[in-house]
Amino acid sequence: MTSIDIENMIKEFIAFLQIEKGYSVNTTGAYKRDLLEFKTHGLTSIGISRFVQSLSKRGFAASSIMRKTAAVKSFCHFLLSEGRIDSDPSQDILLPKIPKKLPKALSMSDASALAEFSVKRDKFSIRDRAMIEILYGCGLRASELVDLDINAVNFDSGFLKCFGKGGKERIVPVGESALFTLQQYFKIARPRFLKKKQNNALFLDRCGDRLTRQGLWLIIKKHVKETGVRQSASPHTLRHSFATHLLEGGADLRSVQEMLGHANISTTQIYTSVSKERLKKIYKESHPRA
Repeated sequence: MTSIDIENMIKEFIAFLQIEKGYSVNTTGAYKRDLLEFKTHGLTSIGISRFVQSLSKRGFAASSIMRKTAAVKSFCHFLLSEGRIDSDPSQDILLPKIPKKLPKALSMSDASALAEFSVKRDKFSIRDRAMIEILYGCGLRASELVDLDINAVNFDSGFLKCFGKGGKERIVPVGESALFTLQQYFKIARPRFLKKKQNNALFLDRCGDRLTRQGLWLIIKKHVKETGVRQSASPHTLRHSFATHLLEGGADLRSVQEMLGHANISTTQIYTSVSKERLKKIYKESHPRA
C-alpha cells in the first residue's frame, strides 16, 4: 500500500470524524497532522513501531507520542471496520504511560485579583473582565468561551449553555458577579465593538469579529502581568482553579464533573489530588507540629 493510498484513506477518516463523530475543526486538524506525519512509515505493525520509535528519538514528550499513536490506532480501527484492511496492525502497539501531572490552580486571592483587575469603563476592560469572570466562574474551556453566541446566557435563570468536545451541550450555572459583568458588557461594551456589523458571537475583537483563542490567551497573559499574579496563568489555569476551588469549598465530584463537561469522572478525580496537596501545604504552614 503506497503513501498516496494511505493519504486518500486519511481523507476518508477525517471526513468520518467530522460528519459522523461531530469532532471540531481543531480536533480533526490534529488527527490529520499526526496521520500525515505517519503515512510514509507504512500501514504495518513494523511501520507503526518505527513511527513511535522515531518520535521518541526526535525528543517528543510522552504526551505527544501518546496522542500521535492514539491517532494511528483510531485510524486503523476505522479502516478495519470499513473493511479496508483485514487485520489491525496497531493492536499490539502499546500507548506510552504518562505520569499524571497535577494541574496548576491559582490561589483564591490571585483568582479574585485577576477577576477584579479593573474598574475602568472602557470597552476593552469591560469585555476582558466579563471573559475572566466566565472562565473562572463557569470553568469553560477557551474554545467554549470564544464559541459562545449572544443567546448562550439566560440572565433570568442564571445559566449558560455551551458546547464542549464533540459538540456535546451542557448547562452551567453563572454566579452573580459574572452575570453583572456580562450585563455591563452587553449594555456598554459590545455595541462599541460591534459598531454597524452584524455578528452573533458573544465576545468580539477590536474589529467586531468573533474573538479567537489566541486573542483570548494574549488578553489573559496581559492581565496576569498587570495584576502581579505570582504564577503564569492561561484560560485553562482558570478552568483548573474553578474546579479546585469548588472541591475545596465542599462541592461533590459528580457536580464538578457535570459542570466541567467531563465524559469520565476519572478525569475529574485528578482535582481531588490537587485539593489534598493544598491541604498538606496549609497544614505544614499552619500547624506547630507539622
